[in-house]
Amino acid sequence: MTTMLPVTEGEVNFDAPGAGKPCKTWYKTVGSLDSSASPPLIALHGGPGAGHEYLTPLTDLYEKHGIPIVFYDQIGCGRSTHLREKMGDASFWTFDLFLAELDNLIDHLQLRDRGFSVLGQSWGGILVGIYAARQPEGLRKVIIASGPASMPLYAQGCNNLLAQLSPDVREVLEDCERRGDRESERFEKAAAVFYARHLCRLDPFPSEIQVAFEHLKEDPTSYLTIQGPSEFVIVGSIKDWEGGSAAHNIQVPTLLLNGRYDEATDFCMQPWFDNIPKVKWVTLENASHMGHFEEHERFMQLCGAFLSGY
Repeated sequence: MTTMLPVTEGEVNFDAPGAGKPCKTWYKTVGSLDSSASPPLIALHGGPGAGHEYLTPLTDLYEKHGIPIVFYDQIGCGRSTHLREKMGDASFWTFDLFLAELDNLIDHLQLRDRGFSVLGQSWGGILVGIYAARQPEGLRKVIIASGPASMPLYAQGCNNLLAQLSPDVREVLEDCERRGDRESERFEKAAAVFYARHLCRLDPFPSEIQVAFEHLKEDPTSYLTIQGPSEFVIVGSIKDWEGGSAAHNIQVPTLLLNGRYDEATDFCMQPWFDNIPKVKWVTLENASHMGHFEEHERFMQLCGAFLSGY
């Protein structure tokens, strides 16, 4: 018999600088946010633009550890406001935009005084690393799951992984890159080989991950502007970003997670570990980029123990 979880959905108005129209952030809470409950965990999804659905396995943290979870769709995707007219506008799609949205949600939910933790996966991990370095009021703990500390190091790690693919796959990817062909079926099939090794090693991909791909296909505005045309072709505004130099400002306990086969290689995670004062790093031996699916029990055990303080 399945127990119905206490779930609340809502929207919060967000005054996005430069949007030129009213915006809103859609969110969902699992568990109670009242003061008697454990401090909640806010989950920041990747992409940008992948939506919250593929992080829903984190619900186990509520069921097994009593930790309330806040999911939300970042601006530009899912059930939050879309801004397709901002394609290519790097002055709009900034870290400050997404962190202002996060602060707006935290204040709306009145979490400052009671405290909260954040978990960011992939792009979400980058956001929470930057956010934590700003030492926001109320932040208790940070989990960075497969979130690079440096995009040049991330790109270098991806290049090393690409070099390990079979010659025929590499040839297709290199030929498509030369011709600027990143939307053809030929490119997508070759890219799928990389994704099957380094994004998610489960076959088929779980439905929630497929939903993330659907979000990115339906509205790729923020992804194409910030990241680029694929996980391993980084030509967007984030391509030169380095986060290690500010990571020493992260003063709360921090857990780093990545997978042995992760596109977020140890190479790009290392600066977090080197610079964050109170940090623990665990690499999941049988996972790639989606460790919360690939090694679900281990992932949840590590996060639950870290957040619960044991």
